[in-house]
Amino acid sequence: MQDAQATSTPSPVIAARDLSLTFQTNDGPVHALKDVTLDVEKGDFVSFIGPSGCGKTTFLRCMADLEHPTGGNISVNGMTPAEARQRRAYGYVFQAAGLYPWRTIAGNIRLPLEIMGYSKSNQNARIARVLELVDLGGFEKKFPWQLSGGMQQRASIARALAFDADILLMDEPFGALDEIVRDHLNEQLLQLWDRTNKTICFVTHSIPEAVYLSTKIVVMSPRPGRIADVIESTLPRERPLDIRDTPEFLDIAHRVRDGLRAGHSYED
Repeated sequence: MQDAQATSTPSPVIAARDLSLTFQTNDGPVHALKDVTLDVEKGDFVSFIGPSGCGKTTFLRCMADLEHPTGGNISVNGMTPAEARQRRAYGYVFQAAGLYPWRTIAGNIRLPLEIMGYSKSNQNARIARVLELVDLGGFEKKFPWQLSGGMQQRASIARALAFDADILLMDEPFGALDEIVRDHLNEQLLQLWDRTNKTICFVTHSIPEAVYLSTKIVVMSPRPGRIADVIESTLPRERPLDIRDTPEFLDIAHRVRDGLRAGHSYED
């Protein structure tokens, strides 16, 4: 009898298998997602890119239990999305910062902690920690309207990090910001990811942003939403902004662009 030690492969943090979602409307069914299969591993930074209507945000919302698939299945940390939501397995950052204007920055970050029943001292410690993580230490008493758009989005990220979820779901959080601010926040987000080792799923319309941030780029196609390509990044973990001028970066961007073009050639 052979004595062999079994090796176990870690389960994906997010696993989708033949995932489909069809919305019923007055004008007939809308096929938002069709046969989407994807694994997201622990510590991955995965960007989803594609034209409007390709199902990027819908896929993210399925992970978050905000939409419910009509076919296939998806698991988050080995649980159903509903179970993952109940166990606070993820934080969600929306396109708009969504901060309450009558609450201070600390008050906005405190809100989910209050709902979850953390003690006041624990709340204060968590607020201080995440404000430092997003470089907003000293701004806890400011109100959202006193901060720039970029700072408001960093506060929104801090709120999503406050209860220390392993997964961060981000729906095009920097899309409305100017290019200079966006570049700065991209750098800060990479630093945050490096320090915390979170698993990040990030929706974007920007090819340079997707290539710069990601360990894996998922190119999606419309009519209905499908995965056209999954690109594993060969860029180093340390990424100064000028890496975007390197041949390696441009090669990956070219492959993303080719995947987007190919996706548009699909027929219903």
